[in-house]
Amino acid sequence: MALAFTAAAKEVALDVGHSIATQGAISARGVPEFEYNLALASEVRAALERAGLRVRLIGAAGDTEDLVSRPRLAKGADLFISIHHDSIKERLLHVWQHDGAPRRHSDSVAGFSLFVSRENPRLAASLACASAIGRALRTAGFNPSRYHADPVLGESREFADEPNGVHYFDRLAVVRNAAMPALLFEAGVIVNRVEELRQREPAVKRAIADALAQGVRECLN
Repeated sequence: MALAFTAAAKEVALDVGHSIATQGAISARGVPEFEYNLALASEVRAALERAGLRVRLIGAAGDTEDLVSRPRLAKGADLFISIHHDSIKERLLHVWQHDGAPRRHSDSVAGFSLFVSRENPRLAASLACASAIGRALRTAGFNPSRYHADPVLGESREFADEPNGVHYFDRLAVVRNAAMPALLFEAGVIVNRVEELRQREPAVKRAIADALAQGVRECLN
């Protein structure tokens, strides 16, 4: 049951990553990332509202193409979170057949990742929220990915909080251009055939959303 909102209730701007025209990663079974982002954002919205937070959903119609406009649409919110699902470099993907069509996958990388920008004016608060979410996810049984920090396979992305899966990504447009604390959340690696199926499970989506809401309440309070 959702808690009743008050005038003092904190507001979270929840950004659905990508769009219908620019759909993001393609999963191991050929599903565009945008569909996964939209489904998880719906769960996260419900979890945040159950936690007594107000939510402003951005990009749910799938027609928001301009990345700079997304944080502008969040003006006045206390926190900006962009919801995504992950992939890996094209050269690391392998071809397999699914439903009679060739698809690309890699089962070697899994886990969640969180990103903050040192160019965001509220870096300390951004990092506090990302770390709180990462801790809550780990407590719920989810593991952070180390892929983005890998100097060979990944991007040598520096950790901001290694145990909780938080990286610096300074030029990330939606995060660096936000006036409020902001972070980007990669919920799981959908080119991984096992993780893709897990990300579809209602219980898994609910658990991710509840952990995220717990972390947000902790950092905003």
